[in-house]
Order: sequence, then structure tokens, then C-alpha cells
Amino acid sequence: MNHRLERTRVASRIVNLAFLALCAGFAYSPSAPAEQRAAAELKIDAGDPNQLIESSANAMLAELDARRSEFRKNPDRLYGVVERVLLPHFDVEYASRLVLGKHYRGATPEQRKRFVDAFYGSLMGNYGDALIEFTGDRIKVLPTPVPADATAAVVRTEVKRSNGEKIPVNYVLRKTETGWKAWDVVIEGVSYVKSFREDFGSEIDQKGLDAVIQRLESQRKGPAKSANGAR
Repeated sequence: MNHRLERTRVASRIVNLAFLALCAGFAYSPSAPAEQRAAAELKIDAGDPNQLIESSANAMLAELDARRSEFRKNPDRLYGVVERVLLPHFDVEYASRLVLGKHYRGATPEQRKRFVDAFYGSLMGNYGDALIEFTGDRIKVLPTPVPADATAAVVRTEVKRSNGEKIPVNYVLRKTETGWKAWDVVIEGVSYVKSFREDFGSEIDQKGLDAVIQRLESQRKGPAKSANGAR
């Protein structure tokens, strides 16, 4: 099989799983009653990585369970929930800087902002519809002890595919001034940040950053609110 074709298929699978896992809430507590999950959005604990992931999950999945038929008719409303519930706890600027890699230093402030917004908007455009059918029983959190003085952490989870296969999905977080934030997803040992950096790096080398941003902007779906503004 052509090496590039195989790499493209693997990257597509990684991005798909990573995006679904991120938006479905990183992890899930199946024992929590629906009303508890619905209330979790108001008390997301950013002071502990495991709790951050679990409470974000409970809030996101409660919205999905309660409003699935509404989201099927109007996906834009789901995108608004993702921005409101999850993006504040995902370090989009840090992740985007790593995705841009060497190209970040030469980018203007405007290009950096446009890339952040276009990057996450394109993910929603490409994979957001699949999130509507995601259910909590497909994700299991494997709590990881985190030392009190830690500034970095990895929370392990398992995501069950439709065929029953269980995929290890790890979330990489860092401690910020406003609490813990996730910035990477590692699926079967492959980082989505690294995968995107390789793909975008090659495209930027060939076409330039503005051309890549314009392509991503054309794939955007959802509210016009920026990823930066959701922080």
C-alpha cells in the first residue's frame, strides 16, 4: 500500500477519534445520574485534571442526551454548546502554537488568531455532525493520580468504537494561571498535535500560511464566536 495513502488514512482516523473524544467530554462517569450531569456544567473543577475531564464530560453528555433531536435538526446549536462547555477548558492557543511549530514565530498576531479560529472551526465542520450520535457508554475514564505540585498531567481513557474495539485515548494537560487545561490527545500512542504539525507544516511550506488559513476557514461551521473568545 502507498505509504502516503496509509499515513493519510491513519491521520484521518486519529483526527476523527480525537475530535469526538474531545467534544464528547474527554471522559465519562456512567454512575452519575442525569440531573447530576446536567448540573456539572456550573461546577466544573479546573483544579484537578481528572475532575476537570469528568465534570466537563458530564456536562457535555447531559446536553447531548437531553437535546439530541434538536441538535440533529440544528447542528449550530451543538457547536454553541461545545464552545460554552468545553473550549474554556482546552488550551486552544497553546495547542495551535505547537501545531504551527516553526511557522508560529514568523506569523503575525492576526495570522495566529485567524489560524486558531480556523483550525478549530474546521474540526467542527469536518467532524461535528458525528458528535451528535456519540453516547457516554463509549467512553471510560481511568483515573490517574496527580501530585499536588504537578504542572503537567496525563489522564487515560478508553474509547469504544462502533465495532466494540477499545482504543486507548490519553489527554495531556498543563496547569495554567486559571487552572488545568487540556492541550493534546494521544490515540494509540499518536499525538494529534504532532500529526497536525506534520501535515500543516508541509502544506505551509508549499503554499504559505495564508493559503492554509483560507482553506480551513472555508471548512468552518458553527457560531462565529472565536475559539479565543471562548476561553
